[in-house]
Amino acid sequence: MKNLLDLTGKVAVVTGGASGIGLGSTKVLAEHGATVVMVGTNENKGKKVEKELMDLGLDVMFIQGDVTSESSCKSCIEEVDRKFGRLDILFNNAGATVRKKITELSEEEWDFVIDVGLKGTFLMSKYSIPLMRKSGGGSIINCGSGWGLKGGNLAVAYNAVKGGIVNMTRGMAIDHGEDNIRVNSVNPGDTDTEMLRDEGVQTGEKDMDAYLKDCGVGRPLARIGMPEDIGNAVLFLSSDLSSWITGTALVVDGGGIA
Repeated sequence: MKNLLDLTGKVAVVTGGASGIGLGSTKVLAEHGATVVMVGTNENKGKKVEKELMDLGLDVMFIQGDVTSESSCKSCIEEVDRKFGRLDILFNNAGATVRKKITELSEEEWDFVIDVGLKGTFLMSKYSIPLMRKSGGGSIINCGSGWGLKGGNLAVAYNAVKGGIVNMTRGMAIDHGEDNIRVNSVNPGDTDTEMLRDEGVQTGEKDMDAYLKDCGVGRPLARIGMPEDIGNAVLFLSSDLSSWITGTALVVDGGGIA
């Protein structure tokens, strides 16, 4: 039987691919045969991760890019086209959060969170879809959140981004089914990343180990996620196993919003 998880010959782009959920997903996709292009703003870190993964035998590369810049997004996809001539998978993972109530949030902070998460998803998709169409179709996975479906405290801008991504995904799925492009969102719960730890700092947590443990309390599976947990879901939505799935919001959170 054909291995429906085999991504050999496919090219994937992962934004924010050199850290956190992006890095976990980059590893999983590359381990299953994909050539993975990581896009991020920190070139030193990106190149270091690129070398580490290549030393493991994984087919990856890093491109410095800013998802909030239209010219940068366009340039990134043009480079993918020049180097590989195709694009099969896009994981719009890049995101940011500022943990404040709306009355405490500055306009600049609002714009930052919205631009990275929502505008970045828009711009990367805008320039990826024509190349995917030329490649015969593909899969776009947008990174939502459990808080895009349920809502959470001290995260009004983040909630707006993730709620927007969930419904943006549905609209994109409707528009681009005719291009043989599937569009879904993966919606993680608390996952052990630098971003989650930074949220703990923002909200005044003093004991980081206790904070991370507490993030898992109350979930039916009684733990927080690991980046590879989300990467496995991204793999599923990238693969032929999900060939008749589009416009859906897959929750990967250990049962947190069940």
